[in-house]
Amino acid sequence: MTRYEYCTVVQIHGIAAEWRINMLRVLVVDDEPYIKQGLAMLINWMAEGFTIIGEAANGKEAIRFLQKTKVDLIIADIKMPEMNGIELLEYIKKEKLSDASYIILSGYYDFQYARSAIQHNCCDYLLKPVQKDELLEVLRRVSQKSKELNNRQIENREKERALFDRNLLALIWGKFDNYNIEYVTKHLMLSKEIKYITINLDFTNQENLTESDKRNIQKNLYMQARELLKVDEYHVIFDVGKQDSSYDIGFIYCDYLANEAGVTEGEYLKQFSQLLSEGINCKIMLFVGNKVDSIARLSESYQTAMIAKTLQMFRNDKDITFYEENMNLNGASLLERRKLDILIQAVEENNKEEISSMVDSIYDDINQSNMDYNLINLNISYILYQLIYLATKQDDNINQEEILQYISKNAFHRDAMRGSRKHFKLFAYDFSDYLQQLRKNVSKGILASIEREIEENYAENISLKSLSEKYFINSAYLGQVFKKQFGLPFKDYLNNHRIDRAAELLLRTDEKVYIVAELVGYHNLDYFINRFVSVKGCTPTRYRNQSR
Repeated sequence: MTRYEYCTVVQIHGIAAEWRINMLRVLVVDDEPYIKQGLAMLINWMAEGFTIIGEAANGKEAIRFLQKTKVDLIIADIKMPEMNGIELLEYIKKEKLSDASYIILSGYYDFQYARSAIQHNCCDYLLKPVQKDELLEVLRRVSQKSKELNNRQIENREKERALFDRNLLALIWGKFDNYNIEYVTKHLMLSKEIKYITINLDFTNQENLTESDKRNIQKNLYMQARELLKVDEYHVIFDVGKQDSSYDIGFIYCDYLANEAGVTEGEYLKQFSQLLSEGINCKIMLFVGNKVDSIARLSESYQTAMIAKTLQMFRNDKDITFYEENMNLNGASLLERRKLDILIQAVEENNKEEISSMVDSIYDDINQSNMDYNLINLNISYILYQLIYLATKQDDNINQEEILQYISKNAFHRDAMRGSRKHFKLFAYDFSDYLQQLRKNVSKGILASIEREIEENYAENISLKSLSEKYFINSAYLGQVFKKQFGLPFKDYLNNHRIDRAAELLLRTDEKVYIVAELVGYHNLDYFINRFVSVKGCTPTRYRNQSR
């Protein structure tokens, strides 16, 4: 199976099932057949987590087997023709043929043999006839050693993954240096055509799901994407969205993925989306950013993917939305331009009556003309682009992406029917207030109060929304001035503060990790551990052990 044969769900799930069994594979090397048969029958190997996958009569046969097959444990006799057990062990270590554990068998005890085996990191030395209890004891040590090694490898991979994700996020958010580019380039196989794709989970019709349920589904989606991509798993990244209500993963698409699979880009993404949907009881939508020719321009593609997502307000029937196909306004059939401009001016002037009147008039025109989704989308795109321009006029330092996040959060409130005139009218009112606050610069003194609020109540369920309501300030604007003041988005600042307090508790108390997590405001242990690793670079347990 090649790296690109991702279209067969049964194959993928079969491989996953095989690895879940996680049996340790054994090669028995002995020139006496009855010894090999006796070992196989002496114990229940499967019950101990082992399976004998090969046999060899001497060291040379064993070498040929090991050159083709990976094993976890080698049990070899000392006395064999052509190449004995010690010579085999020496060859394996010298040529780095295998990192398997090694057990020597011998019909008599010889200190020189034992010493030579130990010098070559032999796991153990057993006398023939092998006793059941002795063999079980050795196998259980091998199993424990394998588990510890596997755990270290997993931890190291996750640490490396967390470091890679931080470098990739710097590129996605457009705040990077040459080190970020070099690090990401080492881990990704890139091509000349790169697109950022946000893969979003839509929980609109699943109101019974808790926040924990949604995050678990998001995590499952992420792990499934990594499994499907296999050697290209670094092309997917978890939780790029900066909003509390965002349940997305990111995908760095390169055209070689489709080319080597022998399909078009659209076919590849359709198949990929279908496979991701397996086992995910939720609608999945892909928003494809525009094409860029360098990983250094990834943030441009990311922002257009966010625009594509933002402008889906009036259409939720498409599973895959391409920015380049749907967001071109040139030559588009707009409604009466005068009405659109009057609405935009009313929003700028915070004239609620005019806003209401013009939204009604525009929606009446849409209904009377039986305008299709594409044309509706184009007209709403025109309005939203103009609103973004209005916001940037108030403050040159405002990031357009932050405005898009505001629009995405407020224009598409999940409790409102998408596309209703009431919904859009409320959005226009809110955006008008948002512009007014940009002009007034109402943040003076409030940020100091919010900083104290975080210090005193960080373990509580505080959010930008709750703080904005408490201090009577628009949540989007509060998010922007907070980031300017502290250099981090509110969510990241709060998360870092919680992790710092968790680190203190880990050093000063003997509380279990899950208790520490709850004390600082995390009620999902896996989520807490992931956040801790991303900030501190290691798991909470390792942090405690290293520091002590």
